Amino acid sequence: MTAQMHVPSLLSRAGAVSALTLAAVGGTLLAPGAASEAQAATTHANKALSVAASKKGAPYRYGSSGPSRFDCSGLTLYAYKQAGKSLPRTAQQQYNKTRHISASSRQQGDLVFFHSGGRVYHVGIYAGSGKIWHSPKTGSWVKLDKIWSSKVYYGRVR
Repeated sequence: MTAQMHVPSLLSRAGAVSALTLAAVGGTLLAPGAASEAQAATTHANKALSVAASKKGAPYRYGSSGPSRFDCSGLTLYAYKQAGKSLPRTAQQQYNKTRHISASSRQQGDLVFFHSGGRVYHVGIYAGSGKIWHSPKTGSWVKLDKIWSSKVYYGRVR
């Protein structure tokens, strides 16, 4: 056999069927070494979480989105922007743009939205162990706090 005859056999019959089956059911084929969508989302979330934590102690200022003062949604906007993702300005708009997930599915770097009467009024970045990084209110600063309410939604930045 010549080298030309071996080229078609590089993709086994089972591999061809698997690839075609995956394509037929709407799957995604990735090049070897390419990051999956989930891996990319995790990378962005971890970077955003790290950025938020690095702002520990930065003073709260209503309407501010960094780099040295923040309100709650300004912190999440800034952190995700540094991680290469864009978010809208307010907590409610950020909630509307994220993929909504259950509490059992939450991961570090996901957004935690506090709500009352269906209205989102506060947002932070999930840090794990029931805690968030956030910029809570006038007279306060960016800090790590326990989630203090059961009235929260979770969102994953796409």
